[in-house]
Amino acid sequence: MPATAAAFREFVMSSSPTLLRAAWLLTGDEALARDLVQAAWERTWNRWDVVTAADEPLAYVRTVMTSIYLTWRRRRWWGEIPTSAPWSVTAVTDEADDAALRTSVVAALGKLSARQRAVVVLRYFLDLTEAQTATELGCSVGSVKAHASRALRQLRASHELDGLWHAEAIDDRR
Repeated sequence: MPATAAAFREFVMSSSPTLLRAAWLLTGDEALARDLVQAAWERTWNRWDVVTAADEPLAYVRTVMTSIYLTWRRRRWWGEIPTSAPWSVTAVTDEADDAALRTSVVAALGKLSARQRAVVVLRYFLDLTEAQTATELGCSVGSVKAHASRALRQLRASHELDGLWHAEAIDDRR
């Protein structure tokens, strides 16, 4: 295996879990998340020399992935619509409360616009700064703040997250 291919493989293996989590939060669907990460790797491989020259290769790949996601969201039809998930690739050992919380969060995120959802995932789930989020989305910091503000307002009003907000309010009083 050439050195470039080996370095790319190593990078893919080390950063895939982070990218898959972000992609799942963006798409709300495991299969689409895997497709999104795969599409990002595909585009990244073609420009691997540019990626390795970048200060933060993971940020470069996240930017590519977010850009692809936003492009997919603009499509009228996504090409295929699975009727059900036949099986899970990984064994899931999950508590019911955790599963319900994840389902509620994904449902609430699904009601946001694509741009708002991207800002929330990058800013709050991946813990990027406003400037880093703006760079990855190719917009201004002010735009990130505006999208974040609107998204958080909508999430706070979301019925899917009612129990979450009330639980935090109770914890804050202690």
